[in-house]
Parts: sequence; structure tokens; C-alpha cells
Amino acid sequence: QVQLVESGGGSVQPGGSLRLSCAYSQLRYCMGWFRQAAGKERGGVAMSSTGGSTWYDASVTGRFTISQDNANKTLYLGMNNLKPEETATYYCGASPNNCSFDLRYWSWSQGTQATVSS
Repeated sequence: QVQLVESGGGSVQPGGSLRLSCAYSQLRYCMGWFRQAAGKERGGVAMSSTGGSTWYDASVTGRFTISQDNANKTLYLGMNNLKPEETATYYCGASPNNCSFDLRYWSWSQGTQATVSS
């Protein structure tokens, strides 16, 4: 079972930036980031495969960047120009399957809160 430990959440004003980090015990074929706002379902934000391909939810394209440091077993999510509606608990995940935002195939971190508010 892969272990995922997240860090880097916090509070930021609208338009600000945050970078989330996720230390993983084992690399899986697909690594990704998801988020869940209060009262809403968890949804996909970004994914990265071992082949180097990346995918983003349309709402974050151009503002968020997923990256990996495999030597240090760390996954990152850079988030720029954050909006209040992006306040959520953010989770990193790992899947042995082809990259998909389908929640059934992922192992999860504990989550970290990101709050965007003025």
C-alpha cells in the first residue's frame, strides 16, 4: 500500500499562490491531485503519468502545474491566481492504472486545507 503524506496548504487571498507537496513511498503509474469543497464531491484537478503526460481539469488549466521529483519521491501542485471557490481540502493520490479522474482507482493522502479568502 502506497503511503502519501501531504503538506503545504494554508490561507491566501484571491489571486494568490500556493504550492502543495506530497511525499510518496512508492511511485505509481499515475500520480494526481484532487480536491473536495465542503458539501461537494471530490473531483480531479491534475494528473501526471510516469510517461511524462499531464492532464488538468479545464477550470485550472493555465493556472495550476503538476510536477514530480522522483529522486526525492515528491509530487507537487503549483497553484496560481487562486479563486475563492477553490477553497477545499486538497488530496494527492496514486493509481496503478492509466490516468483517469475516476475516484475508484486511487489511494489517497490525508488531505490539506487550502483557503482562498480576502
